[in-house]
Amino acid sequence: MEKLIFLDTETTGNEIGKDRLCQVCYKNSCGIKTEYFKPPLPMSVKSMSITHITNKMLADKEAFAGSEMFKKLQELLKDGILVAHNAKFDIAMLEAEGLKVPKNICTLRVARFLDKENKIPEYNLQFLRYHLDLDIDAHAHDAEDDVKVLHALFERLLDKVKKDTGSEESAIEKMIEISATPTLFNKFNFGKYKDKTLEEVAKTDKRYLEWLLGEKLKNEAGDEDWIYTLKHYLGRLL
Repeated sequence: MEKLIFLDTETTGNEIGKDRLCQVCYKNSCGIKTEYFKPPLPMSVKSMSITHITNKMLADKEAFAGSEMFKKLQELLKDGILVAHNAKFDIAMLEAEGLKVPKNICTLRVARFLDKENKIPEYNLQFLRYHLDLDIDAHAHDAEDDVKVLHALFERLLDKVKKDTGSEESAIEKMIEISATPTLFNKFNFGKYKDKTLEEVAKTDKRYLEWLLGEKLKNEAGDEDWIYTLKHYLGRLL
């Protein structure tokens, strides 16, 4: 697994297209590396309250673009596979700095894919850490500690996929394939139709699906899987 690059970013906020990274950590076969960077816009108060990274802490840091870490990641990503949780977000943060990510594995999307009955109520990294009883000594919302949890989660998911594919190499290829495809949910794990199948609700309360789709479209960047699912059951996929 020499080409796997486990990565997490901390950012000025969570709006793709606006916010930028301020901390990057990555781990590969050579070890783990973490650095702080001065973003082109200030940290939001909300982000500071979560990450405890302040504008004062970043004032004398260099920009990420053009840094040694930027150059190293650029080299690694050419032939490597980025592993991230909710990879779409981290990839957007890297691409905003000029880095391209040819291949990725999204552990959030793989976890959803493997949860065929939608029994897991949440898929954020720290929830999965405790739900799956991952024994990791780490603090949340620090890029380096999050990478430690990410690596442990990946190993757990990889073991499950290997049972179907038969080998580590084929399992990684399957995880790349899963990560490139929106998840199709078959059951609600929230709301008034919790534990009901999407197929059943599509037959009995189509208006609810229409309403929910409208709500999800307000945050399209963060709800791609649910938007895909709702459009599927409403017959709106091209």
